[in-house]
Amino acid sequence: MAFKLNRSSKEPMSEINVTPFVDVMLVLLIIFMVTAPLLTVGVQVDLPESSADSLPEEAEPLTLTINSKGEIYIQESMVEYEKIIAKVLAVSKNRTDTRIYVRGDKTINYGRVLEIMGLLSGSGFTKVALISEPYKER
Repeated sequence: MAFKLNRSSKEPMSEINVTPFVDVMLVLLIIFMVTAPLLTVGVQVDLPESSADSLPEEAEPLTLTINSKGEIYIQESMVEYEKIIAKVLAVSKNRTDTRIYVRGDKTINYGRVLEIMGLLSGSGFTKVALISEPYKER
C-alpha cells in the first residue's frame, strides 16, 4: 500500500535545504584553516630553545623583537633604540604593569638583549620576560 502526499503544487515547501549552507561553511572552514597560521607571522627571528614551561596568557602581551641585524621592533613596527621607552609607554597607554615579551634572535649578542630588558625594567615595567622556542630532543 503506497502513501500519497496530499499536497497541492501551490503550497510552499516547509523544509529547509541545508546543503548550500553546509557547502558554504566547509569552504569558510578551509579558508580559515589556511589563513590562521599566516596571522601569527611577525618579524622573522630565530629564537633560542629552552626547556622552561610557558607562561599562562591573560591578556595580549606587548612583544619587543630584536632580529639578527640588531633592529628593534615593537609588535611589527621598527623603532630606534632611543625611542623604545616612549613608544612602549604610548602603546601600553602609560601602564607599567603591561606584560612585555622580549624576543631576541639567538645570533644576537646576549648583552644587547639584557640591555634592552634592563632599560624596560629601569623605566618601571614590572612584567618583562624572554621568549624562547621549546627545547627539541636531538
